[in-house]
Amino acid sequence: MTDIRSVLKQYWGYDAFRPFQEDAIQAVLKGMDALVLLPTGGGKSICFQVPVMASEGVCIVVTPLIALMKDQVEQLKRRHIPAAAIHSGMSKTEIDITLDNCIHGNTKFLYVSPERLRTDIMIARTKRMKVCLLAIDEAHCISAWGYDFRPSYLLIADFRKLLPKVPVMALTATATEEVRTDILDKLEMRNARVFKQSFARANLSYSAFPEESKERKLLQILRNVQGTGIVYVRTRKRTKELADWLNRQGISATSYHAGLPFKDRSERQTAWIQNRIRIVVATNAFGMGIDKPDVRAVIHFDLPDNLEAYYQEAGRAGRDEKKAYAVALFNKIDLEELIDSIERKYPPVEMLRRVYQALANYYKIAIGAGELSGFDFDIQEFAGIFGLPVSETHYALKLLEEEGFVQLSESFGDSSKIHFLVDNRQLYDFQIRYQEMDSFIKLILRMYGGELFTEYVRISETELAQIHFANVPEILRKLKFLAEREIIDYEPRRDKPQLTFLTPRYDSSLLPLNVFEIQKRKDRDLQKAQAVIRYASHTKRCRTLLLLEYFHEYDAEECGVCDICIQNRKNEAARDAVVDDWGEQITHFLYREGPMLPAELSRAFENLPGEVFLKALQELIQEEAIHYNEQGMLTPTNKTQP
Repeated sequence: MTDIRSVLKQYWGYDAFRPFQEDAIQAVLKGMDALVLLPTGGGKSICFQVPVMASEGVCIVVTPLIALMKDQVEQLKRRHIPAAAIHSGMSKTEIDITLDNCIHGNTKFLYVSPERLRTDIMIARTKRMKVCLLAIDEAHCISAWGYDFRPSYLLIADFRKLLPKVPVMALTATATEEVRTDILDKLEMRNARVFKQSFARANLSYSAFPEESKERKLLQILRNVQGTGIVYVRTRKRTKELADWLNRQGISATSYHAGLPFKDRSERQTAWIQNRIRIVVATNAFGMGIDKPDVRAVIHFDLPDNLEAYYQEAGRAGRDEKKAYAVALFNKIDLEELIDSIERKYPPVEMLRRVYQALANYYKIAIGAGELSGFDFDIQEFAGIFGLPVSETHYALKLLEEEGFVQLSESFGDSSKIHFLVDNRQLYDFQIRYQEMDSFIKLILRMYGGELFTEYVRISETELAQIHFANVPEILRKLKFLAEREIIDYEPRRDKPQLTFLTPRYDSSLLPLNVFEIQKRKDRDLQKAQAVIRYASHTKRCRTLLLLEYFHEYDAEECGVCDICIQNRKNEAARDAVVDDWGEQITHFLYREGPMLPAELSRAFENLPGEVFLKALQELIQEEAIHYNEQGMLTPTNKTQP
């Protein structure tokens, strides 16, 4: 086993671990299960990636988001760590090769969605793999108490029975006490070590401002706080509108949401990371897995649905541990909209059955057929054909996804991919027989390397055309020619989102919807929205304490840097000034009128608020500016009037 500190240095360039990381790593290296609760930016990935690089075998990482899978795989590859992912945008051949590489190749990390765990091919190949760790990222998704419950996460407990001696590490940044208990229970983690770091962020100043003109306040914040930032909004349309408005105000900004082509998303993200663009205006699709330490401000132009999401998104500011700001802007309409949005997320059960039946008709899937079948999906076209309202259809699909019947993948714009199906000798023979293809094949090998023989590699037809001095249609013809002769497997990029049926098709009237659980989730979501409203509207208590108490952390002190702490300090200073001023007046009065009983003195200052009068009196006595004489009267201590 390799020393974990040398692994950390070799692949990540760090000399030391952060708090709890090393303890969590040692636990799984000893074969123990571990639940790791670290705040956003706390270095969760290190906790499962380092022990794997110090061990023999592959780590299976379960994660809910395809975008997050791809990002993590790309980050690992940049560190020269072999990693792969399996998701709904892949062909059966591509999945087959990826799994074979985990058995016979040098793959160290295999990222999968929880739905994949129950497929026959995944089960069969896992039995042949040398698995050293099962890592469950975003583990709160397994809990119905969590903010992002995924029924498919419940499959993990059965899957881990294939790996009885393999330790499990569950990781999350946001988990209340109920969620932690649920994670340990649902993953059947026995005698698990729990590693929990405080959710307090000493360098992060939280604020929430009621604003009628949120744009004006946003501009003020961005002009006062220099450096890069993220502005979160609820809708794709608003990302562009607000980014365009910021650019007109002289602040470089771009928009980001899951509906953009992959190339655009990648370019905008890179420009922001490299500080060529200062502000990203984004939906919550942006930020997960992105490692940018110098974000100075995260501003929620629209309030999120729950405090878990708010804490996670706000936590992307100040990962370099320097001063940063997390600001929420809201008005009365926003608070009402927050509740309305939860109501819209749960359309009636009849609507769910109607949409499911329409999907079956749309793709001509017979009852009992269609399991794990994937299709291009255009919601506007689909809704139009069946006369369905687009918004309700969107939320019905989301609920069907949460119930484990379908999976939606917004993979349009994803790059094309190729993989050589022949070995070097067979390819050489083909080049001799088809000399007109020789230079093109050599170009592909030169541009994309030997990995083409072991895995699917992303390509750009446009880039190939430029270097080959050809047009794109000619490149497409040549790729098709190679594919038809089974020299390559060619996966052209998709231009539409994908919808995958996760189960055999049901009769829609018998669709086994868990109506009781759906209602419970709705009620919990409404409670979480109310918690956001209470947090944003609060004007008395430290915001850090409000957040920490939501996560059942009760032993922290006031942060001193949030908007409420700062305002309380100003109010205290103002009260002190008032008390000092009235203290002087009380002292002068006693010099002029002579010793006086407290009740008489109180009547003389009856227009002064009682709390100010008492505090002024207490401070005068403590400072010995006045004292009680033998008759119990208050009198100045000094003989000479100041």
